[in-house]
Amino acid sequence: MPQFSYRARNAQGGLVEGVLDCPDRAVAIRQIEQLHYIPVRIEAVKTEPPPVPEKSGKNGAVVATTTPAIATTPAAPTQKLRIPHNQLLIFTEQLGHLLNAGMTLDEGLSVLEKRLKQPRVQQMTHSLHQALVDGRSFSQALRDFPRIFPAIYVNLVAAGEASGALPDILARLVEHLMQAKNLRDRVQQALIYPAFLAVAGAGLIAIFITFMVPQLTAFMTQNGGELPVPTRILLGAHHLLTGYWWVGILLVVGGVLGYRAFVRTDEGRIAWDRFRLMIPGYGRIIRHRYYAQFSRTLGTLMENGVPLLRAIDLVSEIAGNRYLEVKLSEVRRSVIDGANLSAALSAQNLFPDLFTDMMAVGEQTGHFAKTMQTIADVYERELDRTVKIISALIPPVIIVLIAIVVGFVVYSILSAVFEMTHSLQLRPH
Repeated sequence: MPQFSYRARNAQGGLVEGVLDCPDRAVAIRQIEQLHYIPVRIEAVKTEPPPVPEKSGKNGAVVATTTPAIATTPAAPTQKLRIPHNQLLIFTEQLGHLLNAGMTLDEGLSVLEKRLKQPRVQQMTHSLHQALVDGRSFSQALRDFPRIFPAIYVNLVAAGEASGALPDILARLVEHLMQAKNLRDRVQQALIYPAFLAVAGAGLIAIFITFMVPQLTAFMTQNGGELPVPTRILLGAHHLLTGYWWVGILLVVGGVLGYRAFVRTDEGRIAWDRFRLMIPGYGRIIRHRYYAQFSRTLGTLMENGVPLLRAIDLVSEIAGNRYLEVKLSEVRRSVIDGANLSAALSAQNLFPDLFTDMMAVGEQTGHFAKTMQTIADVYERELDRTVKIISALIPPVIIVLIAIVVGFVVYSILSAVFEMTHSLQLRPH
């Protein structure tokens, strides 16, 4: 009967090797999975296996357990490598498909290295493949790319390696990445039109003040007469814009530098992030987006066997808000002291009552992960509704503001023209 030598990872992450007597390669993969190992490489052999194995496994497998390889220090280019979010999604999805089709992780990465043509993705895939050849685990190799694979990604892969369900974990990661991408895209698309209106309105007003007002000034200088108050205000704005534009640039640069210096301090960052959550409209979008992200991520982690305390650490890392991170660290301490997560969150006034009440029900019924996914659905729908309302309100508000400014400019010009006409009528012929 044909023999297949294999290299795999056990539940503790250790590297194991052995030889199987199987009719074909597919049967060898199934036998390795029955041992609760994650196959890394399987090769057909023609020679006899070693006569004295160190350890006998199930299904006739001969296993020689070795210690896990020591992770090497990644190179600096690897640490700085980045790829677009959609490329990460494609990589994860295709790798999951290849593993489900019966390929080993080593073979799947080798295929992706040839299939994915984007240079940085090829570089990443080649490095991951080489790390497996060197004896490192997949999750250890992922840690070499901190700007590509977030902590939640790496920890879920590690959980999949330990449980022997890496293809299922990759499928869930694809779903998680898709949901995060759709959520971000919805918010961005809703803000494109209002941003375009704001830029167009500012440009229109600047053109009016910069080019129309000088013509009005020259005309008034030739005909004399006293300018009305609105016209003088408009002329003052013109002089400020054309004569002291450098002051505006200095103020903008100074404001940016001051903001960066302020948020570099921990106290400043916490204060700024807390202020962002309180901004009308914008703060509501940030809060609801985080409610959905928090519950979706926590449910996914708990569903895949990640411990609660580690899951809290991960959801605090993806918050992107220093104030929320501080609050969640206090929640973590309360959980360590024996409090339920829902009670700890409620004590911090960090989430709405509906959120914590639904979470408490999930804790009591034993369906915590499923309840968190339900909460995520609720707040994603609420986020959609909030974004639609705010995006529908912003354009008319911007249009009204632009109309007020343009109307003031037109009124200033017309009032000056009427004043000149009136003065010309009073002059003796």
